[in-house]
Formats: sequence, structure tokens, C-alpha cells
Amino acid sequence: RCLLEDGENRPTQCCLPLQDMRRHVVMTLLDTEQSYVESLRTLIQGYMRPLKQPDSGSLVDPSLVDEMFYQIPEILEHHEHFLEQVTGCISQWHDKQTVGQLLIQSFSKEILANIYSAYIENFLNAKDAVRIAKEAKPAFLKFLETSMRENKEKQALGDLMIKPVQRIPRYELLVKDLLKHTPEEHPDHPLLLDAQRDIKRLAEKINKGRRSAEEVERETRVMQEIEAHIEGVEHILNPMRKFLRQEMVMEAKTVGGKKDRSLFLFSDLLICTTLKRKSGSLRRSSMSLYSAASVIDTSSKYKFLWKLPLEDVEIVKSPSQATNKETIQKMIGRLDEDLSTLGHISKLSETLSFPHQSLDDVIKDLMVSVHRELAEKQSLAFSMSFLPTKLELTTASAETSFVFEFSSPDTRSNFQQAFEDAKKQLAMNKDQWDPEFLKAIPIMKTRSGMQFSCASPSHSCPESSSEVWVCNSDGYVGQVCLLNIRDQPTVEACIAVCSARIICIAAVPGLKGRLVHRAYCTNTHVSVPVDPFPGPPRVAIDSTPSQQQLHISISHSSLQLTEPPSGAGPELVPFDSDDTDDEDSPSPSSTLQSQASHSTVSSSYGNEEGSGSKDMATETTSSEEEQDYPEASPYGAPGRPGVGGRGRPHSESPMDGRAMRRSSRGSFTRASLEDLLSIDPEAYQSSVWLGTEDGCIHVYQSSDNIRNRKNSMKMQHSAPILCILYLDNKVFVSLANGEVIVYQREAGSFWDAQSSQTLSLGTPSSPVTKMVPVGGKLWCGSQNRVLIINTTTLVQEHWFQVGTDSSRCVTCMVSYGQGVWLALQGSAQIRLYHAQTWESLTEVDVAPAVHKMLAGSDAIIRQHKAACLRITALLGCKDLLWIGTSAGVVLTLSIPAVSSGTVSGTLRSPLTPMGSAHGHTGHVRFLTSIELPEGFDVNFPLPADTTGNHRRDSSHRRASALLPVKTNQLVISGGDGYEDFRLTNSSSETVGRDDSTNHLLLWRV
Repeated sequence: RCLLEDGENRPTQCCLPLQDMRRHVVMTLLDTEQSYVESLRTLIQGYMRPLKQPDSGSLVDPSLVDEMFYQIPEILEHHEHFLEQVTGCISQWHDKQTVGQLLIQSFSKEILANIYSAYIENFLNAKDAVRIAKEAKPAFLKFLETSMRENKEKQALGDLMIKPVQRIPRYELLVKDLLKHTPEEHPDHPLLLDAQRDIKRLAEKINKGRRSAEEVERETRVMQEIEAHIEGVEHILNPMRKFLRQEMVMEAKTVGGKKDRSLFLFSDLLICTTLKRKSGSLRRSSMSLYSAASVIDTSSKYKFLWKLPLEDVEIVKSPSQATNKETIQKMIGRLDEDLSTLGHISKLSETLSFPHQSLDDVIKDLMVSVHRELAEKQSLAFSMSFLPTKLELTTASAETSFVFEFSSPDTRSNFQQAFEDAKKQLAMNKDQWDPEFLKAIPIMKTRSGMQFSCASPSHSCPESSSEVWVCNSDGYVGQVCLLNIRDQPTVEACIAVCSARIICIAAVPGLKGRLVHRAYCTNTHVSVPVDPFPGPPRVAIDSTPSQQQLHISISHSSLQLTEPPSGAGPELVPFDSDDTDDEDSPSPSSTLQSQASHSTVSSSYGNEEGSGSKDMATETTSSEEEQDYPEASPYGAPGRPGVGGRGRPHSESPMDGRAMRRSSRGSFTRASLEDLLSIDPEAYQSSVWLGTEDGCIHVYQSSDNIRNRKNSMKMQHSAPILCILYLDNKVFVSLANGEVIVYQREAGSFWDAQSSQTLSLGTPSSPVTKMVPVGGKLWCGSQNRVLIINTTTLVQEHWFQVGTDSSRCVTCMVSYGQGVWLALQGSAQIRLYHAQTWESLTEVDVAPAVHKMLAGSDAIIRQHKAACLRITALLGCKDLLWIGTSAGVVLTLSIPAVSSGTVSGTLRSPLTPMGSAHGHTGHVRFLTSIELPEGFDVNFPLPADTTGNHRRDSSHRRASALLPVKTNQLVISGGDGYEDFRLTNSSSETVGRDDSTNHLLLWRV
């Protein structure tokens, strides 16, 4: 609309055509965008670049410059591109021109939300950095004044810095205005509705992140101020801790009378200090934005005496007082009932026709007596409601007690109420973070640059049922570390197995059939009964004289028929844990080939598909940020022909996927597995498959085999192995060239690589990066799509898209119950999809929870981790979704119940992740879990408690008595370094010591 004035100066409203109004609104968008981009350019060219010049050290500390202009270059880059698109849209304007698609492309990208969220979360730090620089060097203040005069809009630095915070909501108003002038039949109308939804979602996410960041920042700075005011106190800054209240009290001492004290009550801690009410100068934080003066008395001086975890402290209540008060209340209740009864009797007496004066007098006297008694009891109860001013506290073990006198009964009552509420909340929080942290195990690097990539529990045989295989690599050597948890978690061996990076690992079950003798896993002799009827080979458990026996000795080179061995039990294969890199030692690949005995492929858990169970679902491939999903050449690797079409056997090339075995003379035989081993007693044994970056699959049938670097089957492919999964008696192997190889086996036989099938589900630019079993189907993540594959027909039944950014691929995916959780590359959001309807149910942003855990970290480190925050691992275990992040923070999320009728919007909201105080300095590389064996020792020494919170076992047992009994699952996180997020970087003596050492972190669930 426009307003005109006629000759009489009366406003008259006239309407322009809708198309002209649409163009007018878009022109407004263009003008405001040009102004915004110009402001961002001024920040870069007029302020940041001059301050980053080598000779600008006299103006400002270089570290402060990075903090001031954090994420500004990234924001400018995005909006310059958007401005270019809007300009092009205006230059080609016509009646049917659409703007919505342009807005959707620009504002639906998660990376934009992450950039703005990171900027806003750091905004308070940026303002603080400007203030500190002004106070530190007057030359900086002069520079700001000069720069403001020189820029076109004459805007101060603070005015320019606030613009990104204010910009996104203005897009909402422009789109709303544009919709108002766009008819519903216009092709732009539905696009604008989608754009409005995306921008609104972006604005809500940014606002939520801003509020969360401000709250965390405020709480952190208040805690820092409190720590600065109390002399001698350390390590009270904790991302999960909040300050509640302070009270000035007198401590009653048995010797020495009364002493002035101050009690500081936190959400999980109680601190007692000495008190000097008139103080001199106080220590103050130079980085303070929020003053502690609003929450504590800064006119006094405090000196630390002691601190106790709140769960170790109890209030001593007088049982006689509580009993008397309860008795009086009961008496008052009975007297009230008596008065009611007498009133009813009095009314009934009025209905009597016979004279009843004497009865009325008796009733009246009784009522007077009851009223008098009631008044006395109420007065007594009222007097008892005034609590005494003294409060007695005792430790859980009752070894120590403290008696404090408050200034008034009300003060005492308020403190007691806050104390009890904090203890209740603490118990609830502990119920939410139920996993119990057990231990951090360092894995020393045998080669520089070794990093974890993936891990999986091994169930090859009873002797190794408590082992976890942990893979780490440096790009040149692939190594497997065996973690034994039978008694105490111990790394028993680290073995180099190949000359390439191990990308993925999978435990594959053997045939589910007759029981195999326990010693079979380590015995080199196997007894197989000679059966006149054809069928699957059977393994004899007990040999009987009446049964003819064929004895097979599996030697290091071939199968030999031998006489049954005499003597006692089976001889164990010696194990070798040597992982040195001596020049005389053969390379891992040559060791594999020269020591390989027979070629076998099998799999784990009996045909019980553990990955699809409700109790445990895990990611077993390497973390996405290190994987980079290498692309295969369209012609295959040099000397490696491409894989054949679907359902066609592989070609007879040297890299055709078949097995290879070395004979006793050193020659190699290449054939199908059935030909190599016509008798198949080990088909019932499970195995572990390792996939490498050079396209090779290594198969081991027990930990003893890998310790001796033998009995390994190798299958070579033309592209890197990205993921391996066992499902429905098949092994699915995804390659970086977009193909998925399907290995199958018939009943009683080995895996036959020669009869494998090839599914062309992706392309070299969009391979299948993740596979999970979901309700008997195979879900494959290819780029930002999920493909649903029928495992019987091997046909794609359905597909759906995840998000709108096709440049991001699915990197984490885990199934649990009726829900499937997944994350895209470079994203800090987890999405939940329905397993049957494929509907998107909810989305959870982990950034606020991670930011809260990093609140005590150094500002530069915190900013860096926030800028590149992404999800690196997912694990479903015991109704908890475990989330590993690039910041090293491990989170858990209580998994909501998803039924067949669950639809979007019906889940409880919001879903809030909880952070563990224990995490990694760098990325979380993998998450896995294993069932704890019976008799597992959970009392091994925990890491030293450097917070001073000396928790007693008795108090811990008492606090846990109300919580559900922990089950027998061990969750393992592997990553770079180890960090206790309860400690501040400035005060921890261990900072930097374990940053570069790979660590395994263990929790009991």
C-alpha cells in the first residue's frame, strides 16, 4: 500500500498491483541485505584485518582479535553469496518470479544455523574481549574512534557486532510481508510458506542457543567470582553445578565457644568458610561481566575451611519433636471431628417434641470444653511451628557433625528447605545420568599418529567372550588392541594386522547348531564323525569307542588327516602380543600372507543379530570426521577390475574377492572356500571381519589367531571398505565406489566369496556410508538419503530423504526399538525416524548440552570446539542413546518410547541430553558396548578425585539405594586424550599431559 496526499492534505489509500508490491518487498530485501553485507565487510576490512597486521601488537593482544571477530568471515561469505542471488533475481524479474526457493536454499542449511549459533554463543566473550582491550591499551581505544569516523555509516564496533544477532528475525518479517502480497495460486506461495518455516526454525534455534549460552555464561561467571572471593578454595567450577544461596551463621564449638562462619550452598556441594565481616581489598576476576555482588555478600572476607558433597551431608532432626508435632496435629483433627459431631447432635435434639433442656445444656457444656481444648492444642502447634535457630549437620558416616546457629528461625527454615530441595534434585539428576563411570585406560601409541577408528566385542569362543577388539591406525599400519574385561579391564595385546587404515569392524556369528567343545577355540585338532549321510558336518563333543572318528589336524599350511591324538587335554596355541616395528620384522601384509593357514569366513553371536536387539545397538565403523569416505576411481584401482553387476559372480581376476591360502611349500592357492576346505567343522565358529582403506577384508576366527597373525582370510576389493554388517545369514559390505557386496552361505558350509552378489546402491560420489538392521530390513545411508533394502530379495523397497542439504551424508545411524536415530556429516543434530512409517519424529540439538559441559574450558578452546561441533558416534544401550561428539563430550539421552502409532509431535518434549563429567580432550572416535561377565570386579581403583570431593562408599551406596539396580552392560568410548570437565583448565595440573594419548573410557550401565 502507499499513502498519497491530495490538495486538501487528506491521506488517501491506494493499492499498487500485487506484482509491483512483491517486487517492492524483494527490493527492500535487497537494500537491507546490501546494508548488512556492507556492515560485515566493514567489520572485516575496517577492524579485523588492520588489527591482525603483524605490527598491530601495540594496539591489542592478537588472541583477543580472534575472539572479537569469531565467525564473522564465515557469516560474510554466506551473505555475499545470498546477496548475489537476490541481485540476480531482481535483474530477471517477471510476474511468475519465485523467491521462496532462493530463501529455502540459503536458510535451511544446518551449517548456517551452526555458524550463527556459534557466533551468538560467543557474543558475550567477544564484547568482553573488546572491553579488556580498551582497558589494557589506550591506543586500541583511539584506533576504534578513528575507524568509526572512517567507515561510511559512522558506526561503532559494538553497533556492528550486534547486527548478526538482530539479522535473522528481520528475514521473518520480510517473508511475512512477501506472503501477504503473493496470491495462493502463485507458484511462489508454497515455496514462501516453506521458507517461512525454515527461517522461523532457524530463528528459534538461534534464540534458544542464545538464551542457553547467556544462562551458562552467567552461572559460570558467578561461580568464578565466588571462587575468587573465597581464599584457598579450588576446583568448584563444574558445568553441572549451580550456586543456590549463602548464609551467615555461628558455629557452636565444644571448645572455644562460637565462631563466625559462612555457608555456601550449591546444587551438589556445601562449603564452609571463616568469616571476617569487615574486610580490606578482595581478589576479583579481571574477566568479570556479571558481578557476584548480587548473589553473595562481597563486603566480607572468606577463608576456606571445608567442603562436602551434598549427598554426604544430612540434617539431624529431633525425632521426639517431630513425633510430638505429629501427635498434636492428630489430636487437633480428632477435636475438629468431635465439634462436627456435637453440632450434628444439637440439630437433632431440636427435632425432639419432649422437653430436652437438660440435653441442650450438656451439649453446650461439651462444645465449650472441646473448643477450649482445641484452642490450647492449636496454640501449642503454632508455637512448635517456630523452629529453633540451631541446625545440626552430620556426614553420612556420622564421623563428624556441625552445629550452626542462624540469625532467625525463618532463615534457618529457608536454608533447610533449600538444602532438602537440592538433595532431591541431585537424586533426580543422578537417576537421569545413571551410568557409573569406572575407569579411563590410556593406550600408548606404538607409532606416532595412531588414532582409534572402530571397535567391537568379540564372541569367538567362551575364552574370548569378554574381549573387545579396538582398531587404531595411522594411515600406514592397521592395529588391533585386545581389551580383556574378564577380571579387570586390561589391554592384553596390540597387534599390527595390515598395512592400511582399518575403517570398520563387525563380529559375524557362526552357524547356529550343535554345541562346539569349549576347548575347540584353542585346539588345533578337531574330531568330526564320519556320517554316511550327506549333510552339514557335525563336531563331536565326546568321542565314543563305537563311533568311527575321522581326525583332522588344521596345521599352519593345510588340512591333514591324522590319527586321534593321545594324551591329556588340548595344547593351547601360544600368543604373541609383540607389536614392535623392528626393521627385521616382516611387514603386516607379508605376515598375514605367510602365516595364513586355511581360508575361513564365519560370523558372531550365533544367528542372534545383536545389532538389532533392543538392549544394544551400536556404531562399529570409524568416526565420520576422520573417515572422509575415499572415492574409488570409476575404472577401479590400478590392476583391480571393477566389481561385476548385481547377482553376477566376480571375475577370475587376482582381485576377484575369492580366498587365498599359502601351502607348506610357499605357493599360493586361489579358489573358493568350499574347494579349499571341503570339510567344514569351523563353520559353527564365529569370526571378526575387518575392513580396510585399501579395499581388503581380513577375517579372524579367534583372538588367539590374531595374536599369532594367522588363520586370516583375505578378500580384496577394488575400493575401500566403508561398512560391514551381518544380517539374515548374510554379510553386507559397502564399498567406497557405491557398491554393496553381499556374501551368503548355505547351511553347513563356509562363506563363499565366489558366489557373492553386487548391489549398485550408490555411486563413487555418494556411496553407502552406514548400514543398520531395522525390523528385518537393511537401512543404508547414501548421501542424505536412506535406502530400505529387503534382505531376502535384495531389492530396494523404499527410500526417503534426510534434510535438504545433499552435500551432507549419513555418518551415524543406530536402531533402537521402533525408532532409528541418525546424524548427518558435520551436524550437531540427531534425528529420530519411525522404523515402520519412516516419518521424522523429532530432532535434538546437542550443542547446548556440549556448551554447558565446556563452560569451564579455556575460551579459545571452547570457541574452536563449538565452531566445528558435530556428532561422531551413536550407541543405543539399555534405553539410553549415547552420543559421542567432536568436542570430546559424551552425552546420553533417555530414549522415548516409540510405538506403531507414534507420529510427529506426540513425543514428550523437549528431549534433553545429559553430559558426562568424563570425556576426551579431542574427538570421540567410537562407542561400543559389551555384556559384563559374572564376577566382574567393579571395585578397581577409580581415577584420582582431584576435586576434593572425597566420596565414601557407604554414602554412595545409600544415595544409590533409591535408584534402579544397574544391569550388566559396559559402555566403552574411545577417543583422543582424557578430560575431566569438572576441572578448569587454569587450575588443573594434568592439562596437556594426556591430550595426545588415546584413551578408552568405561561406564557401567
